[in-house]
Amino acid sequence: MNNSNTPPNASANTSIDQRRRGRGIYLLPNLFTSSALLAGFYALIAAYGGEYRTAGIAIIVAMVLDGFDGRVARMTNTTTAFGAEYDSMADMVSFGVAPSFLMYTWSLESLPVESYGQLGWAACFVYTGCCALRLARFNVQVGVADKRFFQGLACPAAAAVLASLVWVCEEVGVKGPDIVWLVFILTLAIGLFMVSTFMYYSFKDLGDSKKIPFAMLFGFLMLLVVTAVDPAKMILVASLGYAIAGPAYALFRWVRKRNKRAMHKP
Repeated sequence: MNNSNTPPNASANTSIDQRRRGRGIYLLPNLFTSSALLAGFYALIAAYGGEYRTAGIAIIVAMVLDGFDGRVARMTNTTTAFGAEYDSMADMVSFGVAPSFLMYTWSLESLPVESYGQLGWAACFVYTGCCALRLARFNVQVGVADKRFFQGLACPAAAAVLASLVWVCEEVGVKGPDIVWLVFILTLAIGLFMVSTFMYYSFKDLGDSKKIPFAMLFGFLMLLVVTAVDPAKMILVASLGYAIAGPAYALFRWVRKRNKRAMHKP
């Protein structure tokens, strides 16, 4: 005899509820992901229509929105495998396809077809392919790698370099064909940085604690103020500096290791 006060069909109802929750998706983090995907898609439309400044800004907006979805999911304990895969698909559009298409339409398609015409779309494909490889490597390293650091330049940061470059150049009157070789080299370099072994600080541990030092809060507020004065140039400087930080740190470690070996030699 069952002396429990639990109804006979309670366990069956619980199992059904669990299956229903398992099949569902969480709205809030995926809403940010969808918004980032929309911004990336709009960047493609704007670039196709020759609105290059708007396309660059749309990619920056996608980067900001992408920074919220994962953090919101962790804060609300709504992290799911579906959300992670959806985020990667959205990142591929917003930070892989959209920036490379923008670079091609804004600048690289102006390369002379007779001699260098194939190099333009080839450089864009290298960037897009490196973004796909970077996302795939990141997905298989989740839960294994140190979350404080990225191996290779993150895709949103890579896209920010290219998008902010277009934004700044369009504001100061510099056209893409005028600096086509600079754009070619930068597109290739940023793409290769994504699949490199350079280590980049991820900033993911900054929001883990409920309390932050006053100096950090003050520095964050000052950064917002400075960025608000001239957002295009500040985002370009910040994103380019972050991209260079990886190889610069690797060079620093190599020099330090070499000096230590030299000191220990008899």
